[in-house]
Amino acid sequence: MQVILLERVAKLGQMGDVVDVKPGYARNYLLPQKKALTASEMNISDFEARKAQLEARNLETRKEAGAMADRLGGQQFVIIRQASDGGNLYGSVTTRDAADAATAEGYSIDRKQAIIEQPIKELGLHTVLITLHPEVDCEITLNVARSPEEAELQASGKSIQELAAEEEAQAEFEIAELFDDIGSAASDDEELAPAAEEAAEGEETKDEA
Repeated sequence: MQVILLERVAKLGQMGDVVDVKPGYARNYLLPQKKALTASEMNISDFEARKAQLEARNLETRKEAGAMADRLGGQQFVIIRQASDGGNLYGSVTTRDAADAATAEGYSIDRKQAIIEQPIKELGLHTVLITLHPEVDCEITLNVARSPEEAELQASGKSIQELAAEEEAQAEFEIAELFDDIGSAASDDEELAPAAEEAAEGEETKDEA
């Protein structure tokens, strides 16, 4: 099926290109999203008549998207989720979560603009691509943690695995110290025992005298 593109479409073509696409892709995505028209003679003529207007509008929206990308790009947003001790989420973080987190911080983002290549199913820092315009995109980071405190630690560069290892090492250290204290106390008792026995013998000798 041939369509004429009304804007740039990644891996397909630029505005004004007539391209061959699968009918389902055209009917379910390109045409409903107003990204293309069927390449009939009438539609091609209509596009040519409106080309200057479409290009001017595209230039304006691209400029606005560029300004948004300058503000949004590189931002980090915290998402609190429940997870196992190993860092696996009970569920997953979606494009809607990414859009909601950005919107909550004052950025107007639609979930359709967020692209998550692989499902986010574990704690940590995850990069998400935001498409603000067919020719403008930027990246944000989702800091997925179980608490704000954990998010701060992750933001400083520590992974959940490193945090777990540190907690385990600290617990082992405390247990080792406890056993050392117990061993030291037992050793002191052993050292005091002979002295106590000698003192007791001395008392008995005095009594006999």
